Amino acid sequence: MKDYQAYLIDLDGTVYAGSKRYPAAKRFVERLQAAGTAFKFVTNNTTKLPVDVVANLADNHDIHVTTDNVYTAGLATADYLDQRAGDGERTVYVVGEIGLRQALMAKGFTVDEEHPRYVVVGLDSDVTYEKFAKAVLAIRSGSTFIGTNSDSNIPKARGLMPGAGALVDLVRYATQTQPIFVGKPEPIILQNSLAQLGIAPEDALMVGDNYQTDILAGIHADVDTLLVYTGVSTPEQVAQEPIQPTYTVSSLDRWDLEVGPRE
Repeated sequence: MKDYQAYLIDLDGTVYAGSKRYPAAKRFVERLQAAGTAFKFVTNNTTKLPVDVVANLADNHDIHVTTDNVYTAGLATADYLDQRAGDGERTVYVVGEIGLRQALMAKGFTVDEEHPRYVVVGLDSDVTYEKFAKAVLAIRSGSTFIGTNSDSNIPKARGLMPGAGALVDLVRYATQTQPIFVGKPEPIILQNSLAQLGIAPEDALMVGDNYQTDILAGIHADVDTLLVYTGVSTPEQVAQEPIQPTYTVSSLDRWDLEVGPRE
């Protein structure tokens, strides 16, 4: 096994499932901290700010990290649009929650509900028909359609709940327009995370529970992958995929930082 210098780690389904604790994940993070190994939580969750992610990990899961350990699809989307917009127009219409909205505002974007340059659709637990209508009308009038991520479902304590991709797909269907995705499985969120860490792709390992997002993101970014069967993907589903994860484990307790999987 390689001596990985950094770990990129998914949250929902990998470290916890909503309010449900994964004790093996806590032990895994503590092993990384004890070894002094760099890591970053790379999450498609756009509803929370990094400070809220840190608080949730500490208060509800007894995992203690800093905001430097968190990179969300909301931040990645804001970084992508910041680079794309350059000195041009910075107006957006957002279907999404505070984590996405504040990330965009921090990059100097302002809200335009009728003629925005960009329409950004992410997870929004308070979404309404009117929000969808404004997004659809703007895209049909020429706004660029951005999807934060394509997750069809997210693991929660109640089960697999609708993800951002489900909302994006409604807008796609109504506009007959393909979105530009930023989060996993697109490589940009991993590439940005590695740039922040100063780590080359070949020296990192992507850890996640969802083949269609976490593992494909690693494959697209030329990063080795570790699939843990605690969330979305099952061994039967993964066995059908043409490109297999670099490693698979049933629990993060089965991963040794020095020798790899122990099963």
